[in-house]
Amino acid sequence: MVHLILFTPAGVFFLIFACGFAYDRRLIRNGVYLFFALLFLLVGVAGEVMQASALAAAYLLAGPLLLLPPTMLVLAAFLIVNGVTMLRREGRSLANLLSLAAGVGIILFLVLSVLAQNTRWEPLELVVTPVTGVLGYVSFLFVCFLLYSFVYGRIGHRGAVDFVVVLGSGLVGGSRVPPLLASRLERGRAAFDAERAKAREPMLLTSGGQGPDEDLPEARAMADYLIAAGVPADRILIEDQSRTTQENLRFSKTLMQDRKADYRALVVTNNFHVMRAAQIARKEKVRAQVIGSPTARYFWPSATIREFAAVFLSHRVLNLGISAVLIALGVALAL
Repeated sequence: MVHLILFTPAGVFFLIFACGFAYDRRLIRNGVYLFFALLFLLVGVAGEVMQASALAAAYLLAGPLLLLPPTMLVLAAFLIVNGVTMLRREGRSLANLLSLAAGVGIILFLVLSVLAQNTRWEPLELVVTPVTGVLGYVSFLFVCFLLYSFVYGRIGHRGAVDFVVVLGSGLVGGSRVPPLLASRLERGRAAFDAERAKAREPMLLTSGGQGPDEDLPEARAMADYLIAAGVPADRILIEDQSRTTQENLRFSKTLMQDRKADYRALVVTNNFHVMRAAQIARKEKVRAQVIGSPTARYFWPSATIREFAAVFLSHRVLNLGISAVLIALGVALAL
Protein backbone atom coordinates (compact mmCIF):
# COMPACT_ATOMS: atom_id res chain seq x y z
CA MET A 1 0.00 0.00 0.00
CA VAL A 2 2.82 2.41 0.86
CA HIS A 3 4.45 1.72 -2.51
CA LEU A 4 1.18 2.42 -4.30
CA ILE A 5 0.73 5.75 -2.49
CA LEU A 6 4.19 6.88 -3.65
CA PHE A 7 3.24 6.33 -7.30
CA THR A 8 -0.29 7.77 -7.02
CA PRO A 9 0.64 11.42 -7.80
CA ALA A 10 2.54 10.26 -10.89
CA GLY A 11 -0.49 8.28 -12.02
CA VAL A 12 -2.79 11.25 -11.47
CA PHE A 13 -0.59 13.59 -13.51
CA PHE A 14 -0.14 11.01 -16.27
CA LEU A 15 -3.93 10.73 -16.44
CA ILE A 16 -4.34 14.52 -16.61
CA PHE A 17 -1.67 14.61 -19.31
CA ALA A 18 -3.39 11.86 -21.30
CA CYS A 19 -6.74 13.66 -21.09
CA GLY A 20 -5.18 16.97 -22.17
CA PHE A 21 -3.33 15.28 -25.01
CA ALA A 22 -6.47 13.50 -26.21
CA TYR A 23 -8.46 16.75 -26.04
CA ASP A 24 -5.89 18.79 -27.99
CA ARG A 25 -2.25 17.82 -28.30
CA ARG A 26 -1.39 21.42 -29.18
CA LEU A 27 -2.02 22.58 -25.59
CA ILE A 28 1.35 23.69 -24.25
CA ARG A 29 0.25 23.14 -20.65
CA ASN A 30 0.36 19.42 -21.42
CA GLY A 31 4.10 19.80 -20.91
CA VAL A 32 3.55 20.92 -17.30
CA TYR A 33 1.42 17.85 -16.58
CA LEU A 34 4.02 15.59 -18.15
CA PHE A 35 6.83 17.19 -16.15
CA PHE A 36 5.08 16.60 -12.83
CA ALA A 37 4.15 13.07 -13.86
CA LEU A 38 7.82 12.27 -14.49
CA LEU A 39 8.92 14.09 -11.33
CA PHE A 40 6.56 12.10 -9.11
CA LEU A 41 7.52 8.94 -10.94
CA LEU A 42 11.12 9.64 -9.89
CA VAL A 43 9.94 10.11 -6.30
CA GLY A 44 8.12 6.79 -6.47
CA VAL A 45 11.16 5.03 -7.88
CA ALA A 46 13.29 6.59 -5.12
CA GLY A 47 10.84 5.20 -2.59
CA GLU A 48 11.25 1.74 -4.07
CA VAL A 49 15.03 2.07 -4.07
CA MET A 50 14.95 3.19 -0.44
CA GLN A 51 13.60 -0.20 0.52
CA ALA A 52 16.90 -1.67 -0.63
CA SER A 53 19.29 1.18 0.13
CA ALA A 54 18.59 4.54 1.76
CA LEU A 55 21.94 5.84 0.50
CA ALA A 56 21.11 4.96 -3.11
CA ALA A 57 17.73 6.68 -2.79
CA ALA A 58 19.41 9.80 -1.39
CA TYR A 59 21.79 9.90 -4.35
CA LEU A 60 18.88 9.45 -6.74
CA LEU A 61 16.98 12.41 -5.29
CA ALA A 62 19.91 14.67 -4.38
CA GLY A 63 22.01 13.92 -7.44
CA PRO A 64 20.19 16.35 -9.78
CA LEU A 65 20.52 19.16 -7.20
CA LEU A 66 24.23 18.49 -6.67
CA LEU A 67 24.83 18.44 -10.40
CA LEU A 68 22.91 21.67 -10.96
CA PRO A 69 25.83 24.17 -10.52
CA PRO A 70 28.30 22.34 -12.82
CA THR A 71 25.48 21.72 -15.31
CA MET A 72 24.73 25.44 -15.37
CA LEU A 73 28.41 26.22 -15.98
CA VAL A 74 28.59 23.75 -18.87
CA LEU A 75 25.35 25.13 -20.29
CA ALA A 76 26.63 28.70 -20.01
CA ALA A 77 29.86 27.81 -21.81
CA PHE A 78 27.93 26.05 -24.57
CA LEU A 79 25.57 29.01 -25.04
CA ILE A 80 28.45 31.49 -25.21
CA VAL A 81 30.29 29.42 -27.83
CA ASN A 82 27.06 28.97 -29.75
CA GLY A 83 26.37 32.70 -29.56
CA VAL A 84 29.75 33.51 -31.08
CA THR A 85 29.05 30.99 -33.86
CA MET A 86 25.66 32.61 -34.51
CA LEU A 87 27.22 36.04 -34.84
CA ARG A 88 29.86 34.76 -37.25
CA ARG A 89 27.44 32.86 -39.49
CA GLU A 90 24.23 34.87 -39.27
CA GLY A 91 25.42 38.40 -38.51
CA ARG A 92 24.55 40.78 -35.70
CA SER A 93 20.94 41.06 -34.66
CA LEU A 94 19.01 40.92 -31.42
CA ALA A 95 17.70 37.42 -32.22
CA ASN A 96 21.20 36.14 -32.97
CA LEU A 97 22.47 37.45 -29.62
CA LEU A 98 20.04 35.43 -27.52
CA SER A 99 22.18 32.36 -26.79
CA LEU A 100 25.25 34.54 -26.07
CA ALA A 101 23.22 36.76 -23.75
CA ALA A 102 21.74 33.73 -21.97
CA GLY A 103 25.21 32.22 -21.41
CA VAL A 104 26.65 35.46 -20.06
CA GLY A 105 23.57 35.92 -17.90
CA ILE A 106 23.99 32.48 -16.31
CA ILE A 107 27.65 33.19 -15.49
CA LEU A 108 26.76 36.58 -14.02
CA PHE A 109 23.98 35.04 -11.89
CA LEU A 110 26.27 32.31 -10.54
CA VAL A 111 28.98 34.84 -9.64
CA LEU A 112 26.51 37.14 -7.89
CA SER A 113 24.93 34.20 -6.04
CA VAL A 114 28.32 33.10 -4.68
CA LEU A 115 29.16 36.67 -3.66
CA ALA A 116 25.81 37.14 -1.93
CA GLN A 117 26.17 33.87 -0.05
CA ASN A 118 29.72 34.60 1.10
CA THR A 119 29.43 38.32 1.89
CA ARG A 120 25.82 38.49 3.16
CA TRP A 121 25.74 42.02 1.77
CA GLU A 122 22.09 43.02 2.07
CA PRO A 123 21.77 45.12 -1.13
CA LEU A 124 23.17 42.22 -3.15
CA GLU A 125 20.87 39.73 -1.43
CA LEU A 126 17.93 42.01 -2.23
CA VAL A 127 18.78 41.54 -5.90
CA VAL A 128 19.87 37.89 -5.97
CA THR A 129 17.03 36.39 -3.90
CA PRO A 130 14.13 37.69 -6.05
CA VAL A 131 16.05 36.96 -9.25
CA THR A 132 16.62 33.37 -8.09
CA GLY A 133 12.89 32.86 -7.65
CA VAL A 134 12.02 34.30 -11.07
CA LEU A 135 14.81 32.36 -12.82
CA GLY A 136 13.64 29.19 -11.10
CA TYR A 137 10.11 29.73 -12.41
CA VAL A 138 11.26 30.61 -15.94
CA SER A 139 13.65 27.63 -15.97
CA PHE A 140 10.82 25.32 -14.90
CA LEU A 141 8.62 26.57 -17.76
CA PHE A 142 11.52 26.28 -20.21
CA VAL A 143 12.12 22.63 -19.24
CA CYS A 144 8.40 21.91 -19.66
CA PHE A 145 8.48 23.66 -23.05
CA LEU A 146 11.49 21.64 -24.23
CA LEU A 147 10.05 18.39 -22.90
CA TYR A 148 6.70 18.76 -24.61
CA SER A 149 8.22 20.16 -27.80
CA PHE A 150 10.28 16.97 -27.99
CA VAL A 151 7.22 14.76 -27.38
CA TYR A 152 4.89 16.68 -29.72
CA GLY A 153 7.43 16.76 -32.53
CA ARG A 154 7.85 13.00 -32.51
CA ILE A 155 4.22 11.91 -32.57
CA GLY A 156 2.94 11.27 -36.07
CA HIS A 157 -0.40 12.51 -37.36
CA ARG A 158 -3.34 10.21 -37.93
CA GLY A 159 -5.92 10.18 -40.70
CA ALA A 160 -6.12 11.68 -44.15
CA VAL A 161 -4.72 15.12 -44.89
CA ASP A 162 -6.30 17.48 -47.39
CA PHE A 163 -3.64 20.20 -47.28
CA VAL A 164 0.04 20.41 -46.47
CA VAL A 165 0.78 24.02 -45.53
CA VAL A 166 4.41 25.19 -45.67
CA LEU A 167 5.11 28.36 -43.70
CA GLY A 168 7.51 30.91 -45.14
CA SER A 169 10.62 32.21 -43.39
CA GLY A 170 12.06 34.79 -45.77
CA LEU A 171 14.01 34.85 -49.04
CA VAL A 172 17.63 35.81 -49.67
CA GLY A 173 18.92 37.94 -52.52
CA GLY A 174 15.37 39.10 -53.19
CA SER A 175 14.18 35.84 -54.76
CA ARG A 176 16.21 32.81 -53.62
CA VAL A 177 14.98 30.14 -51.21
CA PRO A 178 17.52 29.88 -48.33
CA PRO A 179 18.49 26.56 -46.69
CA LEU A 180 16.15 27.12 -43.72
CA LEU A 181 13.14 27.52 -46.00
CA ALA A 182 14.33 24.75 -48.33
CA SER A 183 14.29 22.41 -45.33
CA ARG A 184 10.61 23.24 -44.75
CA LEU A 185 9.76 22.76 -48.41
CA GLU A 186 11.48 19.38 -48.58
CA ARG A 187 9.65 18.25 -45.43
CA GLY A 188 6.38 19.46 -46.92
CA ARG A 189 7.06 17.66 -50.19
CA ALA A 190 7.84 14.44 -48.29
CA ALA A 191 4.53 14.71 -46.40
CA PHE A 192 2.72 15.44 -49.68
CA ASP A 193 4.31 12.41 -51.37
CA ALA A 194 3.46 10.20 -48.38
CA GLU A 195 -0.20 11.16 -48.66
CA ARG A 196 -0.25 10.49 -52.40
CA ALA A 197 1.33 7.11 -51.81
CA LYS A 198 -1.81 6.28 -49.81
CA ALA A 199 -3.97 7.08 -52.86
CA ARG A 200 -4.95 10.50 -51.51
CA GLU A 201 -4.85 13.80 -53.39
CA PRO A 202 -3.76 16.57 -51.01
CA MET A 203 -2.83 20.10 -52.01
CA LEU A 204 0.46 21.76 -51.13
CA LEU A 205 -0.13 25.30 -49.88
CA THR A 206 2.78 27.73 -49.73
CA SER A 207 2.29 30.69 -47.39
CA GLY A 208 4.29 33.91 -47.27
CA GLY A 209 3.95 37.48 -48.48
CA GLN A 210 6.44 39.85 -50.07
CA GLY A 211 8.89 41.63 -47.80
CA PRO A 212 10.30 45.11 -48.52
CA ASP A 213 13.63 43.61 -49.69
CA GLU A 214 12.11 40.82 -51.79
CA ASP A 215 11.49 40.84 -55.54
CA LEU A 216 8.43 38.59 -55.39
CA PRO A 217 6.09 37.11 -52.78
CA GLU A 218 7.76 34.39 -50.79
CA ALA A 219 4.94 31.92 -51.47
CA ARG A 220 5.56 32.19 -55.23
CA ALA A 221 9.28 31.50 -54.85
CA MET A 222 8.36 28.51 -52.67
CA ALA A 223 5.94 27.25 -55.31
CA ASP A 224 8.61 27.59 -58.01
CA TYR A 225 11.00 25.56 -55.83
CA LEU A 226 8.43 22.78 -55.41
CA ILE A 227 7.56 22.69 -59.11
CA ALA A 228 11.27 22.41 -59.96
CA ALA A 229 11.43 19.51 -57.49
CA GLY A 230 8.68 17.67 -59.36
CA VAL A 231 5.47 18.68 -57.61
CA PRO A 232 2.63 19.15 -60.14
CA ALA A 233 1.76 22.83 -60.49
CA ASP A 234 -1.97 22.08 -60.28
CA ARG A 235 -1.50 20.62 -56.77
CA ILE A 236 -0.06 23.85 -55.36
CA LEU A 237 -2.00 26.69 -53.77
CA ILE A 238 -0.40 30.06 -53.04
CA GLU A 239 -1.15 32.37 -50.11
CA ASP A 240 0.97 35.46 -50.74
CA GLN A 241 -0.40 38.13 -48.40
CA SER A 242 0.82 37.08 -44.94
CA ARG A 243 3.67 38.68 -43.00
CA THR A 244 3.59 36.74 -39.70
CA THR A 245 2.98 33.17 -38.57
CA GLN A 246 -0.44 34.20 -37.32
CA GLU A 247 -1.32 35.62 -40.73
CA ASN A 248 0.20 32.56 -42.45
CA LEU A 249 -2.26 30.34 -40.63
CA ARG A 250 -5.24 32.69 -40.71
CA PHE A 251 -5.05 33.38 -44.45
CA SER A 252 -4.26 29.75 -45.27
CA LYS A 253 -7.30 28.70 -43.25
CA THR A 254 -9.51 30.86 -45.48
CA LEU A 255 -8.12 29.24 -48.64
CA MET A 256 -8.57 25.75 -47.24
CA GLN A 257 -12.12 26.39 -46.05
CA ASP A 258 -13.07 27.76 -49.46
CA ARG A 259 -12.00 24.46 -51.05
CA LYS A 260 -13.22 22.09 -48.35
CA ALA A 261 -15.21 23.11 -45.29
CA ASP A 262 -14.21 20.07 -43.22
CA TYR A 263 -10.55 20.09 -44.26
CA ARG A 264 -7.69 18.49 -42.34
CA ALA A 265 -4.18 19.85 -42.67
CA LEU A 266 -0.55 19.45 -41.76
CA VAL A 267 1.49 22.59 -41.15
CA VAL A 268 5.23 22.43 -41.86
CA THR A 269 7.79 24.65 -40.18
CA ASN A 270 11.26 24.16 -38.68
CA ASN A 271 11.57 21.95 -35.61
CA PHE A 272 12.35 24.84 -33.24
CA HIS A 273 9.13 26.59 -34.33
CA VAL A 274 6.74 23.63 -34.06
CA MET A 275 5.34 24.23 -30.59
CA ARG A 276 4.60 27.92 -31.07
CA ALA A 277 3.13 27.31 -34.52
CA ALA A 278 0.87 24.67 -32.97
CA GLN A 279 -0.19 27.15 -30.29
CA ILE A 280 -1.03 29.77 -32.92
CA ALA A 281 -2.87 27.19 -35.07
CA ARG A 282 -5.04 26.34 -32.09
CA LYS A 283 -5.71 30.02 -31.38
CA GLU A 284 -6.68 30.61 -35.01
CA LYS A 285 -8.90 27.48 -34.97
CA VAL A 286 -6.98 25.89 -37.83
CA ARG A 287 -7.72 22.16 -38.03
CA ALA A 288 -4.11 21.11 -38.32
CA GLN A 289 -1.20 19.52 -36.52
CA VAL A 290 2.32 20.85 -37.00
CA ILE A 291 5.42 18.93 -38.08
CA GLY A 292 9.01 20.11 -38.14
CA SER A 293 11.90 20.06 -40.55
CA PRO A 294 15.58 19.82 -39.54
CA THR A 295 17.49 22.95 -38.55
CA ALA A 296 21.24 23.55 -38.51
CA ARG A 297 22.52 22.66 -35.03
CA TYR A 298 24.22 25.99 -34.42
CA PHE A 299 20.94 27.82 -35.20
CA TRP A 300 18.73 25.78 -32.86
CA PRO A 301 19.65 27.19 -29.38
CA SER A 302 19.01 30.87 -30.16
CA ALA A 303 15.90 30.04 -32.16
CA THR A 304 14.52 27.89 -29.34
CA ILE A 305 15.11 30.62 -26.76
CA ARG A 306 13.31 33.07 -29.03
CA GLU A 307 10.36 30.71 -29.45
CA PHE A 308 10.11 30.12 -25.71
CA ALA A 309 10.18 33.86 -25.03
CA ALA A 310 7.31 34.34 -27.49
CA VAL A 311 5.27 31.58 -25.83
CA PHE A 312 6.05 32.98 -22.37
CA LEU A 313 4.85 36.44 -23.40
CA SER A 314 1.74 35.04 -25.07
CA HIS A 315 0.61 34.27 -21.49
CA ARG A 316 2.05 37.51 -20.12
CA VAL A 317 -0.71 38.24 -17.61
CA LEU A 318 -0.23 34.92 -15.84
CA ASN A 319 3.55 34.67 -16.18
CA LEU A 320 4.39 38.26 -15.35
CA GLY A 321 1.92 38.16 -12.47
CA ILE A 322 3.60 35.08 -10.98
CA SER A 323 7.01 36.68 -11.55
CA ALA A 324 5.88 39.80 -9.69
CA VAL A 325 4.70 37.69 -6.75
CA LEU A 326 8.02 35.83 -6.69
CA ILE A 327 9.93 39.12 -6.70
CA ALA A 328 7.87 40.40 -3.78
CA LEU A 329 8.43 37.17 -1.84
CA GLY A 330 12.15 37.27 -2.63
CA VAL A 331 12.48 40.82 -1.33
CA ALA A 332 10.56 39.91 1.82
CA LEU A 333 12.87 36.94 2.45
CA ALA A 334 15.99 39.02 1.88
CA LEU A 335 14.95 41.75 4.35
